[in-house]
Amino acid sequence: MDDQSLEDDGQRIDPPLAHLRDLRDSIDNIDAALVHLLAERFKCTRQVGELKAAHRLPPADPVREAAQIERLQALATQAKLDPEFAKKFLRFVIEEVIRHHERAARG
Repeated sequence: MDDQSLEDDGQRIDPPLAHLRDLRDSIDNIDAALVHLLAERFKCTRQVGELKAAHRLPPADPVREAAQIERLQALATQAKLDPEFAKKFLRFVIEEVIRHHERAARG
């Protein structure tokens, strides 16, 4: 009996279930990292919004947004992630950022 087939209480579990549990633990860790990364990203974009508001710049920057989407699609392709998914995800994030910038512009 190997260590992977034991639960914390010493009960035996099937190796596929142990593997499933380990994979889910990894997914949980990755999800936590994603949340923290998004929080950091929004801290930066909040500062961008404040600068834009202070200098009366528009909340959206379509040229920058298009470049970012293109860049992330290329990165996604390199990482073997569906570039359309990457585009949709980034578009969702950008829309939220623009809402924050619009709110900052309103004061």
